[in-house]
Amino acid sequence: MTGLKDHFLKRIEATGPMTLAAYMAECLMHPAHGYYQQQAVFGTEGDFTTAPEVSQMFGEMIGLWLADRWIKMDRPNPVNLIELGPGRGTLMADILRAVEPVEDFSAAVQVHFVEASQQLRAAQAERVPNAQWHDTLAQVPEAPDVPSLIIANEFFDALPIHQYEKTGGKWVERMVGVVAKDEDSALALVGGPCGPQFSLVDEAIKAGPEGSIAEVCPAALSIIGDISERLNTHGGAALAVDYGYRKTAAGDTFQALRKHEFTDPLAAPGEADLTAHVNFELLKAAATEKGLKAYGPAMQGMFLMAIGLGARAQVLASQGDEAFQAAILSDLKRLTATDQMGTLFKVLALQPHELPPPPGF
Repeated sequence: MTGLKDHFLKRIEATGPMTLAAYMAECLMHPAHGYYQQQAVFGTEGDFTTAPEVSQMFGEMIGLWLADRWIKMDRPNPVNLIELGPGRGTLMADILRAVEPVEDFSAAVQVHFVEASQQLRAAQAERVPNAQWHDTLAQVPEAPDVPSLIIANEFFDALPIHQYEKTGGKWVERMVGVVAKDEDSALALVGGPCGPQFSLVDEAIKAGPEGSIAEVCPAALSIIGDISERLNTHGGAALAVDYGYRKTAAGDTFQALRKHEFTDPLAAPGEADLTAHVNFELLKAAATEKGLKAYGPAMQGMFLMAIGLGARAQVLASQGDEAFQAAILSDLKRLTATDQMGTLFKVLALQPHELPPPPGF
């Protein structure tokens, strides 16, 4: 039994079933037993691989996209370069290396990481030692005439969700409770009364058939609100890259990944990555309601190719032997192919209306 499972069993015994959102938040960020307090979660030695870990080309393309936005803003100095959930710092390190040739950009950039995990902060500091760290986006300093360039790669998928199920003609909230299993206590999903977050569920989904499952992520909408306020007040642009769906739909996307394999999200809390697909339609709607202009969501493969990934791959491949060329081609395929990351992952850009349209959309 994991330390976190024992914690949950005692908590549920004392106070009753907990929401899936509360369970997910503690599994990932519990100060002693949370998943992101572990030493190795990213890459081949961890549980999952993100696009920056696949190839340096991903970060290079994102860096040039950000540099383009900076140039279109008339090269402000300083400019906040903010990454939400920066993992091991790989993406930001690649971004900063790629933009070095862009005149004056590197000197203007002030790097800010929004990261709650102390363990990950240490890894990020090895790659980007000049960064500043914050627990939330709201803590990143704001100043007149200092715009923000914000990147969120596989950040929104890890935010806690609430989940609901239509059963017996009525909606119930899916909660984490305790059941007896082979004479031992086990965590299991149980039904409970719907909390106030149920109001975020789309009306068409509420009218769906028996057995329908709905998911909402209030935390994601709150963060989009914070991003919108910052960009509306000080200018800038934001780019969100994540796996999810373009249109609101019913369905269960809550999942756990351990050693690159799907596993039961309730079996070993704190020892697997927990995520849910991102509802890009809701994120886009939340941003536009706050007055921003939204672009996309575009398919990751199409977006990356549109901003020059194919050309970059050719340049890199020309610098090595056949084995190196094959590796570059494999990385390119993984990032862009429809049967890999190219279609499942989406890209959403947010910016004030006065900024010219961004590349890639």
